[in-house]
Amino acid sequence: MPAISVVVPVRNEAPNIAPLVAEITAALSGVPHEILYVDDGSTDATAAAVRDTAAAGAPVRLLRHAHSCGQSAAVVTGIRAARAPWIATLDGDGQNDPADIPRLWTRARAEGADTLVAGWRTTRRDTATKRFTSRIANRVRARLLGDATPDTGCGLKVFPRDLFLSLPHFDHMHRFLPALVLRAGGRVVSEPVGHRPRTRGVSNYGTLDRLAVGIVDLLGMMWLQRRWKRPRLLPDEAGEA
Repeated sequence: MPAISVVVPVRNEAPNIAPLVAEITAALSGVPHEILYVDDGSTDATAAAVRDTAAAGAPVRLLRHAHSCGQSAAVVTGIRAARAPWIATLDGDGQNDPADIPRLWTRARAEGADTLVAGWRTTRRDTATKRFTSRIANRVRARLLGDATPDTGCGLKVFPRDLFLSLPHFDHMHRFLPALVLRAGGRVVSEPVGHRPRTRGVSNYGTLDRLAVGIVDLLGMMWLQRRWKRPRLLPDEAGEA
């Protein structure tokens, strides 16, 4: 059985499949692992590229959505199908560096079963517009949600599978994982990770559409926080004199 499952949601990322699989396999060499690619309704050769890596001997599994349901749905599909107790999520565009996974996993195991370790892209390799809008969005989100996370948009995260499955699932939830974990009584720590420019394929996200859905999602997340009081258990006094 794998010790860690790497879940990679993708849509139209055929040129990035083989290089990223090779990097993940190298990063986790000597560790029992599996790589779950969730194809979210791709219209290119993504599925065929994933099958080719599996045929070449990589520990890859392919799951396919009949039509595009969004990145969060792809993450949920992958984690539900995962066989390992630990999950690493990774963007499929090659901008996250798989070499960071072992370090985040070590930190996660040291922190405990209620902790999410979030990657923190201290040096972004995106366009100036994308860096600026992300910086503003992170500040607004942190101020309103109090999630104490400098970079929730980083796709590289490591956490226990059971912790994720205990959270509410909804569209775009992957952007609010730290806030959801805190809401559930867990802990969140951030770990600096590398970030690389996209060298193959085209981004599936635009600035304006991200902004539009981000505002609606932020309001929904604020509502969700207010609809739950975190229980605090008192010491068990059974059997005491």
